[in-house]
Amino acid sequence: MSDEKKPFHNPFGALAGLKDALPKGEPPKPPPAKVKKAPPKAVVRMERAGRNGKEVTVIEQLELSPKDKEAWLKQLKSSLGCGGALEEGNLVVQGDHRERVAAWLTKQGVKQVSVG
Repeated sequence: MSDEKKPFHNPFGALAGLKDALPKGEPPKPPPAKVKKAPPKAVVRMERAGRNGKEVTVIEQLELSPKDKEAWLKQLKSSLGCGGALEEGNLVVQGDHRERVAAWLTKQGVKQVSVG
């Protein structure tokens, strides 16, 4: 062939032969997804001391990584429609939401929720 009739340079032209070299059959199965277990227990209490009379709900004894605590706090704040923060490893949400937080934790899979 002359240079005029050759097609342009295709950088992926060599890959066409690899398609036929793949084994036939089912594609490999992905590994099973890891199911994150909820912590076994949590303590929910209302606190007012040292906050100028403002009430907050404190969730303690959650055995989660700091990254998971951040994610749980974000979901909890959006479901309750209130503000909150992480303080010394505890989740703290603004207002007295003890019963609602206990129900939310149970829904997340926490087996034992103590409300005080």
